[in-house]
Amino acid sequence: MTRLPQTVIVLALLASTATAFAVTERLKLEKSPITGTRVDKIFSPVCECERNVAVVSFRLRKPERVTVDMLNSRGKSVATLVHDVREQKGRVSYTWDGKYERGTVVPEGRYRPRVRLREHGRTIVLPNPIRVDTTAPTIKATRVFPRVFSPGIDGGHERVAAMFQTDESARAMMLVNGQRRVLSKFRATKGRLLWFGIVDGAPVRPGTYRIQLRAFDQAGNRSVSTRSIPVRVLYIEFRRNRVRALAGKRFSVRVVTHARKYRWLFNGKHGSRRKKVLVLRAPDTPGRYVLYVSVGRHADRAEIVVAAAK
Repeated sequence: MTRLPQTVIVLALLASTATAFAVTERLKLEKSPITGTRVDKIFSPVCECERNVAVVSFRLRKPERVTVDMLNSRGKSVATLVHDVREQKGRVSYTWDGKYERGTVVPEGRYRPRVRLREHGRTIVLPNPIRVDTTAPTIKATRVFPRVFSPGIDGGHERVAAMFQTDESARAMMLVNGQRRVLSKFRATKGRLLWFGIVDGAPVRPGTYRIQLRAFDQAGNRSVSTRSIPVRVLYIEFRRNRVRALAGKRFSVRVVTHARKYRWLFNGKHGSRRKKVLVLRAPDTPGRYVLYVSVGRHADRAEIVVAAAK
C-alpha cells in the first residue's frame, strides 16, 4: 500500500523531466525570434563626432512588444533603450548614448544589449559587445621637413613631410593654418603625412603657413593639436630687391629658388639660367631699371640702380 504514492511521485518526476526536455529541444529547433543583428563595436559618448552613439539593430520575425537594455560586464543593467514598445515585423533600430539613466557617462568597458520579447516570452543577450572608449589619443610630431618648399616646382622640394607618433592606433591629420589638409588612410602608431601645398586644386601663395597635427582613434576621440610649426612656401625671389651697378659694367644678384631653371627679363633682353647667381651687364645709360625673374606663374622683381662709371 505504501509503494503506490512513491510510484506516483517517481512517475510525476519522470513526466516533468520529459516535458522539460521536450520544451528544451523544441526551443533548440525553433528559429530565433530575432535575426540580422547589427551592433556597433566601439564608440565614444564624449567625442562630439558622428560616432557619439551606438546603434543596436535587428530584425523581428513577428510583431512583438520589445524591451532593450544594456548590461555591464557584471550583468547589471545600466540603461534602457526602449521599454515594452510595440514593434512590427522587420528591422528595428535603437541608439545608446553611452550614459546611465541619470545622464552621466558610463565607465569605459564592454557592454552587451539585452532584448526582451514579452509576447514570445524570450530574453536574449546579444553576443555582440559594444566597447565604450572615452580616452583621446595623443600625437607627437617627431619631425617636419623641409621648412621651405615649393609646391608644383620640380626641384625636389615640392612637398612638406610630417613624421608622427601616437600612443595608440589612430588616424592622423595635418592642419594647415587651422584647416585639415591631409588625413592618413589607415590607423597606425607612427607614420608620415605629406602636404603638397595644393588647396582647391591650385598651389598656395608664397608665405608662411602653420603646421599642426591631430589624431583620432577608432571610437572617434580626438587628440589636442600639436604645437604650431611654421613652414614657408617659396617659388622664386631675389636675395636683395635693390642692387647698385655701374653703367656698362657687369653686376650680380642672387636668386633663391628650388627650380632647376628660371627665366629672367631685363632692359629688353631675356633668357634662362640654372645658376643661383645671376650675372648681367648694366645698361650704358645711368638710371633705374627693373629686373624680373620667374618660374612658371610666379615671379619677383628687383630694382637695379645704375650709376655713371668713374
